Amino acid sequence: MSRIGLKPISLPAGVTFEQNGNVAIVKGSKGEVSVHIPADVSVEVADGQITVKLNCNENNERQAQKDHGTTAANITNAVKGVTEGWKKELEIAGTGYRASMKGANVTMFLGYSHMIERSPIGKYTTIKCTDETHIVVEGCSKEDVGQTAASIYDAKRPDVYGNKGVHYKGQKMIKKVGKRAASGKK
Repeated sequence: MSRIGLKPISLPAGVTFEQNGNVAIVKGSKGEVSVHIPADVSVEVADGQITVKLNCNENNERQAQKDHGTTAANITNAVKGVTEGWKKELEIAGTGYRASMKGANVTMFLGYSHMIERSPIGKYTTIKCTDETHIVVEGCSKEDVGQTAASIYDAKRPDVYGNKGVHYKGQKMIKKVGKRAASGKK
């Protein structure tokens, strides 16, 4: 059985939890997040705490145990998202590479012959450019924030020979030496 799923999830003040069939909706000051609840798991709310329980038979016990922990983690992420929010920061490295805002979308020049434009995924997700080389993605859904940041990252992944491109803040960049430098030829 999942140890994560056994821990009760506390509901802070101002956060509401509703369950409609197999979908739970968590609402707070930052927005709302919906969480899918599998059939082999039940969710109960009592005294400001959410508990996730197993509803399984012998045939699907192993899958139910997996769903138990996953559902509890997803609800915990939703509660944290609507109270504190999620944030991913990206940096752009390279001569002439830059980003700017165009409405709610981010427009990037990454060395291609055209500009690349990315829009936020999800209703409560926002993109900000603090300067030409820093992009911040914020929102209440961890999934939507991560997917938006990944689509920006995929626009131009870091080059291992020149370390140019889009990378996450704090990501360790490994720079390879070229073939000529590695062989010792001049």
